[in-house]
Amino acid sequence: MTRYALLVLPAMNRVYAEASIGLTIAELGVFDQAVLGGRLSEITETRIGGVPYIVFEADELSRQDAAYLANMSTIYALFRQEGRFLDPVELRSLDKFNDDLITIQKYQGKTNEHFTKLLLNVTLLASARAREMLEHRFRVLDPLCGRGTTLNQALMYGYDAAGLDIDQKDFEAYATFIQTWLKRKRLKHDAEVTRIRREHKNIGRRLHASIGVTKESYKAGDALELTYVNGDTAKAAEFYRAGSFDLVVADAPYGVQHGSRTQQQGLHRSPLELVKAAAPGWAKLLKPGGALGISWNTNVARREDVADVLADAGLEPVESGPYLDFQHRVDQAIVRDIVVARRP
Repeated sequence: MTRYALLVLPAMNRVYAEASIGLTIAELGVFDQAVLGGRLSEITETRIGGVPYIVFEADELSRQDAAYLANMSTIYALFRQEGRFLDPVELRSLDKFNDDLITIQKYQGKTNEHFTKLLLNVTLLASARAREMLEHRFRVLDPLCGRGTTLNQALMYGYDAAGLDIDQKDFEAYATFIQTWLKRKRLKHDAEVTRIRREHKNIGRRLHASIGVTKESYKAGDALELTYVNGDTAKAAEFYRAGSFDLVVADAPYGVQHGSRTQQQGLHRSPLELVKAAAPGWAKLLKPGGALGISWNTNVARREDVADVLADAGLEPVESGPYLDFQHRVDQAIVRDIVVARRP
């Protein structure tokens, strides 16, 4: 058996930094369960040179094992530990673009980008195609996408990204940001905003972009697809085709600093009511074997209630092992958790 030491990426947010050790241990457990064959043991926190690490034992990790772990949300470095010496393990993440795609936007209410990546990871790892994380181009939908942090993380992985949000200002802010960013990076792309019309009425707007990871791939017609619909998430199945997404990932409104809207109900602050209204449509958009992951504030909705809503929508909640260990404090009014469910 080989002993490994994982150095946790420092977090700028103090509260998230305090939670990051426990969250990383849980995420590592999900990776182990989904793609590493349950080979990790003795996972625990320690300090080396006064710096926090997560250590574990396993038989020798392969290059593919390391490639999976390179995409953990808070991994900074991985070492083989031999007595007092640390031997670095080469990590090559999926990232296709510079990380300023994720970090450059700053605004009130933005979900921590480390947590966004964590939520995407654990949802993907619950799907039937978890082992294809490194080579399959997943299609990811965020039906509460706001200003697009999840969309940008999906693009970073080289996945197709789609979003839906009713807030007009968020839609406009993201459309401006992504088009400006693509031009500034001189990436080959085509992007436009159009109106969505049904029965001679405007029912929303759509941003669509085709993005080349390289000039060569774009010229060859191999471009990433990005779509953002400015519309009601409760009507998601009217904007996107049924069975067209591998993953649905959503960070629900916390019911404290910002509420959630549907066109029928107006502004409300209950994430549970929003999920009840929208989950059946979200479930329809998933492919068989796909997974839905949602985070929310447990102070305003119980975990079992959220899981029951997803089950009522025809999904199978994953309620065992490390998936039960993601609850953490965000601030005095918000304690966040994750529920993931699969489509049979």
